[in-house]
Amino acid sequence: MRIVVPVFCRSRLLLRTAAALWMSAAAILAQSPSPRRAWEDAPAEKKALWEKHQSSLMSLDLSEETSRQIVIAQGTPQEYHAHPTTTLLADNKTLLAIWNMGHGGHAGPIARSEDGGLTWQRFDSAMPPNYWNFKNCPSIYRLTDPKGKERLWIFAARTLSSKENPREILGRFEGYMPRLVSEDEGHTWQELRPLGDRIAMDNPFRNVMTFSSIVRLKDGSSLGMFHRGDGLGEGGTLQVMQSITTDGGFTWSTPVIAADGHALAPKLPCEPYVFRSPDGDELCCIMRENKRTGTSLVMFSRDEGKTWSTPVDTPWGLSGDRHHGLRLPDDRLVVVFRNTAPFAPARLVAWIGTYDDIKRNQPGQYRINLLRTFKDGFYPGLHRLPDGTIIATTYTTLRENDGGCSIVSVRFTAEEIDQHFSRR
Repeated sequence: MRIVVPVFCRSRLLLRTAAALWMSAAAILAQSPSPRRAWEDAPAEKKALWEKHQSSLMSLDLSEETSRQIVIAQGTPQEYHAHPTTTLLADNKTLLAIWNMGHGGHAGPIARSEDGGLTWQRFDSAMPPNYWNFKNCPSIYRLTDPKGKERLWIFAARTLSSKENPREILGRFEGYMPRLVSEDEGHTWQELRPLGDRIAMDNPFRNVMTFSSIVRLKDGSSLGMFHRGDGLGEGGTLQVMQSITTDGGFTWSTPVIAADGHALAPKLPCEPYVFRSPDGDELCCIMRENKRTGTSLVMFSRDEGKTWSTPVDTPWGLSGDRHHGLRLPDDRLVVVFRNTAPFAPARLVAWIGTYDDIKRNQPGQYRINLLRTFKDGFYPGLHRLPDGTIIATTYTTLRENDGGCSIVSVRFTAEEIDQHFSRR
């Protein structure tokens, strides 16, 4: 806190008053403790385990290597780009990115790259008018129906109410989980009815955030996972939910609870990332832990999501928000996320390790700092091109004087990471 005395203030009385105020403010600041993080109250043996994991991981910082970074949408004082997700099309070179404006704000922007993410073109005008009323973290997925037809889907948390956005759109849909579908690889989009057609507590699709991951099941259906509060907002506890589509995204089963914060108190599970084990026989779900009591949470299913194990702590190196991952040809995993690990600063982080590391709560192999931020950031999309290039796309404030967050991708390969550490 700083008090500036105006140059025109020549009165000794005013000067003494300003000085007294400054000293009083300084004393208050000196006595005020910094906010205590929940993980600081963890048992000593838990902290010792985290420190052991931290020291066991080989780490590398790529966040200052600007040649790796590609700005898809530049933030300004008037434009705050946030919460992107991406999809890679079947040609393995075309990427689509979508995001919202403002933190948890309305959707609208969409960009396309046809050269593996090197250059991007915005085509916002192709989206249906009501898409700009979709709120909070839109997500994009490729889903295949039982006949083998592939479509692109966009889901969001809910639509803005008329009070929030009074601009009239005749016949527009309202409700939870609004959605768009594309039959032509994202060139044109059609809005369908939301999965939940009203904003109400008894709406089974009410949510804080829409599907944060979708995995294909062995029978050809797809399981989507999202989270909700036990009220209309995020108050109370959080619950991770799941729903299944058997027709490629048009209809979804009534959501059921996969992980209940009531049973995990004081931990709060959210933002699930579900994926299949390398051997194909198990589903793994990594979840953000919103109370910041320590690491993230993980649970497993051996019956295609019908039942889940009790969530337990992840390895220290996987502590974060909004995980996304991929499997390398050698079966190692690359998982990117916003870091929230104890003892470590906020970064966009890539963890590299094995599935067995997650199962056995082992540290993993590498932890790579990909990007830093001066404000907000780090909900990622992640893809690997045929040449081995890994593209992580997120939002961040790259420079201290930037007016708002930008959408940025960062490129690296697992091979160069391996080579870096092999030379040490």
